[in-house]
Amino acid sequence: MSRLVRETNVSPAAHLTCVAATKVEVDGVIRDYWDAGVRHIVALRGDPVGGLGTAYAPHPEGYRRTCDLVAGIKAVGDFEVSVSAYPEKHPEASSIEADIDELQAKVDCGADRAITQFFFDNDHYFRFLDRVRARGITIPIVPGIVPVQNFKQTANFAAKTGASIPDWLAARFEGLDGDVETRKLIAAAVAAEQVIDLVDRGVSEFHFYTMNRADLVYAVCRLLGLREPAVKAAA
Repeated sequence: MSRLVRETNVSPAAHLTCVAATKVEVDGVIRDYWDAGVRHIVALRGDPVGGLGTAYAPHPEGYRRTCDLVAGIKAVGDFEVSVSAYPEKHPEASSIEADIDELQAKVDCGADRAITQFFFDNDHYFRFLDRVRARGITIPIVPGIVPVQNFKQTANFAAKTGASIPDWLAARFEGLDGDVETRKLIAAAVAAEQVIDLVDRGVSEFHFYTMNRADLVYAVCRLLGLREPAVKAAA
């Protein structure tokens, strides 16, 4: 797969939310990251305290929106900041245009990159990208890919986050609830197929949601022809 971009340098990206915390507390975490040498933060509002599907209430002394958090991060140091984007609309947004307004606000506050919520139909990503570019938003929009560890859990999470599940995907996992090994094989193959199609359509950077299961993402990378650099033995 010589088409794929191969990068061997890995740097940490800290995920940071502003849920149930004051600005002072969040700024302290940001400074700790800077002192530890971390220069990339993924800035997220975070899920409501009551869980997905409940109303979000910002801390009265905290950052109210992601764009405010982005500005706060940039005020502490010259961080690279990634934010979220939703090809099929954030479930709390009144419309896709309102959701893009929110993305624009994040960019105006200094966001350098957006990482999308996962999706399974690549056309959703490209339609979203067209709308974002038409609005003059030029930052990279990195597609989020999730290998399906457990179909029922993924479908449930998708319903809460505004991501649709195609019928063909449900059909591939039908009857495999008790067959973990076959599910793994299909999950890796489906994710690899999706990435290959994106590559063929000009995409060269991806964000994988591991769901604390890096083995499937590793398998997908192997299917795509990516290899870890050889370690030379000491002389």
